Amino acid sequence: MPRFLIRLIVNAIALWVAIKIVPGIVYDGTNLSLLIIALIFGVVNALVRPLLVILTCPLIVLTLGLFLLVVNGLMLSLTAWISGIFNLGLYIDGFWATLLGAVVVSIVSG
Repeated sequence: MPRFLIRLIVNAIALWVAIKIVPGIVYDGTNLSLLIIALIFGVVNALVRPLLVILTCPLIVLTLGLFLLVVNGLMLSLTAWISGIFNLGLYIDGFWATLLGAVVVSIVSG
């Protein structure tokens, strides 16, 4: 349980840093909403990402791992879409903001 909480807080901090750094990522919610978005991000990464990595394995190998940035961007975009359904306040404007946000989240969350 403590590991889960630490991971949740790290995801929330990584998302917060991406919101502050990337111009195309907008957040207008509360701190609790950010924690809920971090939880959604963790669930999406745990459930969808492994399947997507398996399906795109040839592209990942062909690009020497760079396609993982696109996969991470898709996970961030899916998180924003799900949070939009629940009106949590996370909006991402376009492909490049998504890709740059994925890079920032990947670097911060380690």
